[in-house]
Order: sequence, then C-alpha cells, then structure tokens
Amino acid sequence: MQQRSEETHSKIMESAIKLFSSRGYNASSVDDICKDAGISKGAFYHHFESKQMLFLALLDGWLQFIDNAIEASKDQTVPETFMAITEAFPYIFKTAGDNLPMFLEFWMIASRDKKIWDAGIAPYRRYQKYFTSLIKKGVDEGSFVEVDPDLTSRMIISTAMGMLLQSLLDPKGAKWEKVARDSTNLLINSLLKK
Repeated sequence: MQQRSEETHSKIMESAIKLFSSRGYNASSVDDICKDAGISKGAFYHHFESKQMLFLALLDGWLQFIDNAIEASKDQTVPETFMAITEAFPYIFKTAGDNLPMFLEFWMIASRDKKIWDAGIAPYRRYQKYFTSLIKKGVDEGSFVEVDPDLTSRMIISTAMGMLLQSLLDPKGAKWEKVARDSTNLLINSLLKK
C-alpha cells in the first residue's frame, strides 16, 4: 500500500512538471494532471490539497537536494563546507536547465500570488541566514578575514541566483558547473585569512 501511494505521488509530480512546463500553471488543471498521471481526482487530493500546494511541493523537492548538501557538510571547517556545497552544483544546474519553463512559470505565478511568493521567498531568506551564520563562524574560527557576514551572504546569494539565471538563459554559454566551482574558490580565497 505504501509503495503504491509513493508511486501515485511520483506520477502526480512528474505530470505536473510536464504540464506546467509545456502549458503553464494556469492552463494546467487538476483534471489535466490527473488524466496525464492516470489517477483519480480523489487520489490527487489525497496527496495535495490544491494545485498551488503541488506547485510548492515541486519547489521544495528541488531545494531539498541543496539542503541535503548543506546538512552533509555541517561538521567541517567553513572553507570545507563551502567546497562541499559545490558537490550539489551538477544536480542544481542539470535540474534547473531541465525545468527552465517551470522555473520561469514559478516566478510569474509568484509575482501574482502572495502565498506562492511567501513560500518562494522563505528558502531565499533561510539560505541568506545560513550563509550569514556560516561566514560569521568562519570569522570566529579564524578561517576568514573580518567581513560583514550579512553583506557577504547577500553577495553569495545574488551571485548564485545570477549564475543560475545565466545558465538557464544561455545554457551553452559556459560550463556553468565549472564557473560555479571557480567562483566559489575565488570567494573562499578572497575570504581566507593569510
């Protein structure tokens, strides 16, 4: 029974990605998702209270990989933590590229829907807070020079989001994983206490 429920959940998610990417969020109804997934509406509502909650679950699923990379690096020095996080870059860039239409759709919908905007901005704020505390820890442990942790974390988030957007708009313009790793190395080296 549990396996069947997990399979149904996965079918819904896969159908939603496909339909949101090809038709758009507003043009994809719950009926369309159910038909594409081969499930009943009752099964849909057993897993998601609304199409909006499904949309947010897709975002959360993508962010979970980033969260896992952060969690896996928690017992390392701050410079090691930053480099460990780069291990998530291949997944981030591949899935972002695969889901470009859905990401663009997400930002369009978020700009018009406060609940989606609030849910979308929450991870941004969480990562900004995490990087602020990580940089502060680096300064406190003597790995990093004195810097403003809040300003530095905002720079990191801005760079990461800008790089992700560039990779989506111009996927063949650079080897984005390498650019991301090299940028992280440049950042770490500029912060390291000599």
